[in-house]
Amino acid sequence: MELRHLKYFLAIAEAGQITAAAKKLKMAQPPLSQQLMQLEEELGVKLVHRGPRSLHLTEAGIILQNRAKQILELTDATTREINDVAMGMKGTLAIGTVSSSGAALMKDRLSEFHKNYAGVKFEIHEGNTFMILDLLNKGIVEVGIVRTPFNTTDLGCRYAASEPMVAVMTEEHDWDPDQKTITLSELKNRPLIVYRRFEQLIHDTCMRHGFEPNFFCKNDDARTTLHWANEGLGIGMISQSALSLGSNNQLIVKEIMCEELHTRVAAVWLKDKYMSSLASRFIESFSRHPMSEPVIADFF
Repeated sequence: MELRHLKYFLAIAEAGQITAAAKKLKMAQPPLSQQLMQLEEELGVKLVHRGPRSLHLTEAGIILQNRAKQILELTDATTREINDVAMGMKGTLAIGTVSSSGAALMKDRLSEFHKNYAGVKFEIHEGNTFMILDLLNKGIVEVGIVRTPFNTTDLGCRYAASEPMVAVMTEEHDWDPDQKTITLSELKNRPLIVYRRFEQLIHDTCMRHGFEPNFFCKNDDARTTLHWANEGLGIGMISQSALSLGSNNQLIVKEIMCEELHTRVAAVWLKDKYMSSLASRFIESFSRHPMSEPVIADFF
C-alpha cells in the first residue's frame, strides 16, 4: 500500500463518488476505480458499498479512512521535520492550542516569537485540551498549549502563571454591586453558565464547600459562556484570561476567591520524541514571557 493509494481512497471517501473524486484529483475515472479495486484486493476486504449514484464506506473503510488521515498527517509532519533540518529557522511550526483562554495568552508570545523568527510559518490546530494532547501524541503538532488539569505523564511542561476564575454577570444578577471579589459559597443556588471543560472541577469544589452547583448551561467554549452571561441568562464562570475573548460590555466581573479553582495554561511536548529547533525556540520564548513560571520538566 502506497501513500498515493491512501490519498486516492481519502478523496473517494470524502466525495462519496468516484466521478467527483476523480475530478478533484484531476484524473480520469477508470484509473481511479481500478486503484480502489486494487486496494481492496491487497487488503482482502471491501472498503465501500457501491450504489447507483454514490458509495458508502464499509466498517473496514471507516477504519482505513481514519488511519489514512493520521498516516498522511504524520507524513506531512515528518516532511516538515526534515525540511526544518535543511532550512534552519525558516520552516513551519505546528502548534495545537485550546480554543478558549489559551489562545488569548498565546497572543503576546506569538508576536514576540514572530519578531525574532520572521521566516517561520505556523499551522494552528484548535480544540479542547484532550484533543490537543491527542494531536500531540499522533505527531500532528509539536507543541500543545493546554490548560490544567491534565495528565502530565510522558510530557515536558512549562506553565504560565496561575490565574483565578471570575464570575461574570449583568446588573440584574449582581447581588452586591460594591463587591469586586466573592467567595464560592455566594454562588450557591445561582444559575451558573460554565465551560464543560471545568464542569467537574467546579462541581467537586462546590461540593467540598457544602453545596451542589446549579448548572443552568454547560457549553464547549468560554466564548459561549461570555455571550450567554452578556445576554443576562445567568452567571458565567470562566478563567480570568478568557475575558478578552468575547463581548462583555455589559458584564460585571467579580474574582472568585478560591485557590482550588485556579488554573494555568501550559506549553507541553512529548519528552521522548524528536523536537525541531523551531519548537525548542518557541518553548524557550514561552518560558521567557513574564507571565510564565519556571520549567517543570526538562526537554529530555
